[in-house]
Amino acid sequence: MEKLIITAALTGGIHGKEANPALPEQPDEIIASAVECFNAGAAMVHIHARDREGRGVGDPAIFSAINEGIRARCPMVIQNTTGGPGIPIERRIMSLDAKPESASLNTGSVVFFYGGREVVFQNLRSEIEAFAAAMLGRNIKPELEVYNPSMFGEVENLVAKNLLKKPYYVNMVMGVNGMGGFPGTPANLVAMIGRLPGGALFNVSGIGRCQLAMNTMSIIAGGHVRVGLEDNVFFRKNEPAKSNAQFVERIVRLARELGREIASPDEARKMLGIE
Repeated sequence: MEKLIITAALTGGIHGKEANPALPEQPDEIIASAVECFNAGAAMVHIHARDREGRGVGDPAIFSAINEGIRARCPMVIQNTTGGPGIPIERRIMSLDAKPESASLNTGSVVFFYGGREVVFQNLRSEIEAFAAAMLGRNIKPELEVYNPSMFGEVENLVAKNLLKKPYYVNMVMGVNGMGGFPGTPANLVAMIGRLPGGALFNVSGIGRCQLAMNTMSIIAGGHVRVGLEDNVFFRKNEPAKSNAQFVERIVRLARELGREIASPDEARKMLGIE
């Protein structure tokens, strides 16, 4: 199998330090966490920005400060989010102004259930196409975020309209608690893999308690993995994670036991067609 690309998703856009004090929110925390994850074996870092109060924002100045700080200290592939529930669509796309090499591209709408709230994350077809066109024009590699099988219809739409370049990179987000989520079970992941378009590489993110199982299945199936405090604040049942790097270290151990070597950032760039 090809080498394993590990992405570290450090922060996210919903929960904060109330969920786990180790979750980094401010630029200096995020930069330090990214460097720790690189040293542990991660090739890519997925970035969300927060304001001084810890709220998710699309401010390109904050994204730029984070991106530049990471580049000054390690060679990771930097992927900025264009997500963030509650952030206006015109602000979300501004993360591309910080010049990441890759960016997330959500392929449908989800309603997250968190802390007794319903958090609406809307992505209309016109918006999905606009994000894809903006990334294509800037030579930014999209990571297609697919939360359930129906969202592959939007992937197919982007392919049909020539808004993506091969190799397509699809991140299957398993186990989201909410409307539009798909339970993180082995059968469901196999079904998702079966919907991949030709010419695609795939990554798997497991949310919450299904993270480790979904990551392990992806390693075995020849996919790639995303780990970190954005997706899961517990290292194991009733044990809060100490850091993002702790997740990376575990995946590196597992991958090597399962016969997968770990991709460096430059190897990940070559595999994903990032120029």
